[in-house]
Amino acid sequence: MLFLCYPKCSTCQKARKWLDEHKVEYTERPIVEDNPSYEELKAWYEKSGLELKRFFNTSGVLYKEMGLKQKLPRMSEEEQLRLLATNGMLVKRPLIVDDDVVLTGFKEKEWERLL
Repeated sequence: MLFLCYPKCSTCQKARKWLDEHKVEYTERPIVEDNPSYEELKAWYEKSGLELKRFFNTSGVLYKEMGLKQKLPRMSEEEQLRLLATNGMLVKRPLIVDDDVVLTGFKEKEWERLL
């Protein structure tokens, strides 16, 4: 299982603690230093069944500075995925990727059900 996170993020810290307490094995990947590529994001998005907007860190400073709330609805899926691949701070975190599941953000009940 791949666990993409931003170590300074309190939600990521809670998620890591949850994974450790539940003895879930994972490989941690810092999302800023090793931002997901366009190809990875596209594959994860397609596998997830989630709305593409769920992959964006909508509460992040960069998202707000770029005015993405207004811009995203006018962008194609490819443009949105390419934008996500430019900066890890745009990507919703933590991000869990496993063989059969992709989860964005930390929602304990969802994680308990799916992991």
